[in-house]
Amino acid sequence: MINIAVLGYGTIGSGVVEVLSTNGESIKKRAGDQINVKYVLDLREFPGDPIMEKVVKDINIILNDPEVLIVCEHMGGVEPAYTFVKSALLKGKSVVTSNKELVAKHGAELLDIAKENNLNFLFEASVGGGIPIIRPLNQSLTADEIVEITGILNGTTNYILSKMSDEGIDFDTALEQAQKLGYAERNPAADVEGHDACRKIAILSSLAFGMQVDFEDIYTEGITKISAIDIRYAKALGAKIKLFATSIRQGESVYAMVAPVMINENHPLFSVNNVFNGIFVKGNVIGDVMFYGSGAGKLPTASAVVADIVDAAKHLGKNIWTIWSSKKLVLSDINLVQHRFFIRVSGEDATMKEQVVKLFGNIEEVTAGIAGEYAFITPSITEQELKEKKDSLTGVLSVIRVRF
Repeated sequence: MINIAVLGYGTIGSGVVEVLSTNGESIKKRAGDQINVKYVLDLREFPGDPIMEKVVKDINIILNDPEVLIVCEHMGGVEPAYTFVKSALLKGKSVVTSNKELVAKHGAELLDIAKENNLNFLFEASVGGGIPIIRPLNQSLTADEIVEITGILNGTTNYILSKMSDEGIDFDTALEQAQKLGYAERNPAADVEGHDACRKIAILSSLAFGMQVDFEDIYTEGITKISAIDIRYAKALGAKIKLFATSIRQGESVYAMVAPVMINENHPLFSVNNVFNGIFVKGNVIGDVMFYGSGAGKLPTASAVVADIVDAAKHLGKNIWTIWSSKKLVLSDINLVQHRFFIRVSGEDATMKEQVVKLFGNIEEVTAGIAGEYAFITPSITEQELKEKKDSLTGVLSVIRVRF
């Protein structure tokens, strides 16, 4: 029997216990032994739940029990999760987590501690919920040099943009629907401002390129400025607007960003809608690979956690090598990155059109039956050039990057 402890009995923690109970026999066959939840750490009471007999409120009970070999952390946030996880590793226990904030901030350090002690620090569920992406990057795609990772990594924003596109509603109405259905928090800032996706692409980039990518260094832009009118223009182009988290290697340099992007049906992520996530990976040998599925939710995420528990159980006393150096990867200056841009400006007279053509050159006009404004797509220019030209343009209403 392999004893584990679960830190946090919220949505994911309770899901892990449920999966271990529901699929206990098949998990036992895969792990080579019975997985037993010996403790659950939580400050709350759970009357009527059989888990109450296993609930403890002091982390030291878990840390000082030599029978606990694997600790599963689902508390969220950096502290006290970081202190508890680091202590568990130093006490000789492997750790599995779904905590993206913790992994993005301290992943390299915790991996180093695990290696030094022949333990494992596994975090498949920290990115993409139930979608397997960490393990493929770490094990299946090791023959490739990763050229690009682009993902729809946040189900809340994808649901909102899908609803805006499908029903023609505005951002606030779509957000309200997402909150009523439990897809968005009461305070949705981490999702709609792009911070959640930013931490996830930081983790994927660190794994893909083998060095620490700090999420604070990634240019991040959310979806709060996307309007129903923007969606109408996208439809007129046969396109959709998605929140992309992207990391691209160009020669010896890497740039990363999170921002809304307009894509058409030729892009592999075009059909990823509602709360689903999709991750596109390009390798220099394998070419294009897609990962698609439920990016969040109790049981899909818990499934990924339990897969890590099984992996940790099968490798007791043996470290699963993960290339993620604590050496910082300095990202390219985002101002040097080139895109085409969809731009809307107020005014549709000949003078406005002349001003636009003079600034941007060979543009592509876009019409969607919207009175009182002019819309166009620029040729490929750098982010810096966009800023300079935009400052010379009066009445800018919207700017969205274009990838087609």
